[in-house]
Amino acid sequence: MDLYRYHNPSFGNFFYKIFGFLLREHEKDHDKRNLNGATYVLIAAVLTVLIFPKVIAVTAFAILIISDISAALIGRRFGKIKFLSKSLEGTSAFFITACIVILLAPKVAGLPVEYLIGFTAAFIGAIAENISFGYADDNLTVPLSIGITMWVLYMVLLPNLDLVLSGVPN
Repeated sequence: MDLYRYHNPSFGNFFYKIFGFLLREHEKDHDKRNLNGATYVLIAAVLTVLIFPKVIAVTAFAILIISDISAALIGRRFGKIKFLSKSLEGTSAFFITACIVILLAPKVAGLPVEYLIGFTAAFIGAIAENISFGYADDNLTVPLSIGITMWVLYMVLLPNLDLVLSGVPN
């Protein structure tokens, strides 16, 4: 639908009448033909589930959903201090809520180092959310950067650990 609205003016007009209030200004720009955030979320969900073990995919996507919203709400309301591309307040909100997700998310073996892996990935995700723009939409870069970080750190720090949760089909 996202691409079709640019190539079919009748459908585009219908689309904007129904969904236009949900779109940000840069998502309505016909010259740039940007995808909307929901399309990036769908692409990210498919890639995350296809690429990463489930324990990583679920954690990465939970962080995207919870922490991206927190960063936007806090950053827009309280953001005063510029940090990289966005506000320090919004980036801090992302990191704090991502750490809460890490504390609550399932762990493969329940080892303390798994929290370090998660907190490191949360930090990388916060930076990815802050510096994402243009075609590198944060809805895509956040779960992928978190997933890559977690997977690499699991392989380096816990190389013999099978990243499958017991009782969960792979």
